[in-house]
Amino acid sequence: MNSDHSDDPLVPLAQALLAELGEDPRRQGLLRTPERMARSLRDLTAGYHQDLPSIVNSALFEEEVDEMVLVKDIEFYSLCEHHMLPFFGRAHVAYLPAGKVIGLSKVPRIVDMFARRLQVQERMTVQIANALQEVLRPRGVAVITEASHLCMRMRGVAKQASMATTSCMLGTFREDPRTRAEFLGLVTPGRRIDA
Repeated sequence: MNSDHSDDPLVPLAQALLAELGEDPRRQGLLRTPERMARSLRDLTAGYHQDLPSIVNSALFEEEVDEMVLVKDIEFYSLCEHHMLPFFGRAHVAYLPAGKVIGLSKVPRIVDMFARRLQVQERMTVQIANALQEVLRPRGVAVITEASHLCMRMRGVAKQASMATTSCMLGTFREDPRTRAEFLGLVTPGRRIDA
């Protein structure tokens, strides 16, 4: 076992899980699996160790821009909190500035911060919208996420082509049907996410 990760408390838990499933954690092919599982879980839940101020850092800029800013097709990967199976897809995030803009690369980082936690898609969508609302105080925020859930594909209902779409509209996007329609027209949700 790699000594760099032997003190990670997830390693013995992963070994115990393998044994409980009926495997032999001492089998050659599984010797390093507990370490890899621990590293993987740490990476997939790295969002718990991130916060909005450190992600945004100094990337807020005073700008007299009042038209929609949209970052679409942001890939994300998350773990369903009910089964700890992956769900993955794309997020489309827009806001209407009110004197401030955020560095464009920060929007995917905010998406990742919330995706890399045990999640439900509905809550993650709202968290992304609320985070942008908090840091920018824009006239409006809109977020749509489209995802494929392996907990639906691999187990239970076993529906291979199903997709879930969730949205959160704040401010002008909620109040003004024309602004909402412009956003919806730009993101054209419903594309199939490849497995």
